[in-house]
Amino acid sequence: MEPMTVREILEAVGGALLGEGVDLDAQVTRVETDSRTIHQGGLFVPLIGEQFDGHAYINAALEGGAAGCFTQRERESYLPGKFYIKVRDTRKALRELARHYKRKFDLPVVAVTGSVGKTTTKDMVAAVLGEKYKVLKTEGNLNTDIGTCSTLFRLDRTYQAAVLEMGMNHAGEIDVISSIAEPDVCLITNIGDSHIEFLGSRENILKAKCEIFRHQRPGGPAILNGDDELLRTLAGQLDRPVLWCGVTRPMDYSADHLVSDGKVGMNCEVKTPHSNFKVSIPALGSHMVYPTLMAAAVGELYGLTTEEIQRGVAHFAPTKMRMNILQRRDDITILNDTYNANPQSMRAAVEVLSKTHDGYKVAVLGDMFELGPLAGALHASIGEYLGKTGIDCLVAVGELAKYIADAARDAMVPEVYHCATKEEAQPILARVLRPHTTVLVKASRLMAFEDLVEYLKSITKDI
Repeated sequence: MEPMTVREILEAVGGALLGEGVDLDAQVTRVETDSRTIHQGGLFVPLIGEQFDGHAYINAALEGGAAGCFTQRERESYLPGKFYIKVRDTRKALRELARHYKRKFDLPVVAVTGSVGKTTTKDMVAAVLGEKYKVLKTEGNLNTDIGTCSTLFRLDRTYQAAVLEMGMNHAGEIDVISSIAEPDVCLITNIGDSHIEFLGSRENILKAKCEIFRHQRPGGPAILNGDDELLRTLAGQLDRPVLWCGVTRPMDYSADHLVSDGKVGMNCEVKTPHSNFKVSIPALGSHMVYPTLMAAAVGELYGLTTEEIQRGVAHFAPTKMRMNILQRRDDITILNDTYNANPQSMRAAVEVLSKTHDGYKVAVLGDMFELGPLAGALHASIGEYLGKTGIDCLVAVGELAKYIADAARDAMVPEVYHCATKEEAQPILARVLRPHTTVLVKASRLMAFEDLVEYLKSITKDI
């Protein structure tokens, strides 16, 4: 982060200075929301949640090295040498400060949202742009308004582009994040069933995702998945250029001749308005074509050559627990896709499993959350899909996963087990695991299925 003065912060958030003897030209070198990891010279922003109030930790943060803080109320006493900036809402002030800070830098911002694949697309776009520019990107799960602020405060003069992931589970959240980032280019990967419990319908999900355009820079393009039926309804409706990516009809960016090695990657030919070229994608699943095409579109927008785009795709590395391929002895492969799950991503992962090389194929699947009244039917649809794709064995874990198991039995999956807990699943996994096996492990984040990945690693051997 580039330093900001107390005076600059006051003006950016419209705050009132509290305390005495404050040097308005003193510099702040960090903006932080966690008092437990505070750094010397930082600004502490006490957030208020349903179960906590960060104001209780102001003294701890200041005594731990913070130079000052935001506060929504006056305090009984003030520590000497520390500044206090009173604001109406600390979270809103954090967003205003992040937007002000971002505006200090002249660099393009690419924003990515969607129901499925936004993290993968963000990583792929960053990998491609990274062949020519130094790129700041969202790390981990920092795709909320607070996470976006944290990401933007990492900017310094050495960065030349930013790729930001924007997540949501309620209407209005993307609007807020977009207002902070003010993106130049907006990508929407698809519209699925994620968070339908809160939004009610996929049409409402589309509306919520389209909030990303409200604060886009004038003239900036949208890059959209042209194979998504709901996104196609935006054709002719957006007041900005649109680049369509897909494989089912003529598109601005398309791909064909997709060939998978069944183990670590795929090859295909990409067709753009400017050239045709082959790429090697170091990941499995036909759905990986979409982040590749979107990254190619962004790359061409920002002047990358064909060779740079090819290298960027080849250098793509997925975020941890996003279809990470773990090769073990005895030709055992673990597909660790445990970061999160929804019906669309679950089917995509099962498709990857089904298209791996010949061998025994085991799906270890758990509950998917935030699906509301459709939860039972959507889980059952995964069980039906397992039967269509020729999976040999299902180990379903969790209360909702029983619907997957029941439907899988009806779909004639040869072996089906249902377990209430991950602990109950472990002996079953030990029993079904054998040489020449590929195991997919996937569930919603709250299921913490990485525990089962660690168990599988413990009962198999490193190569």
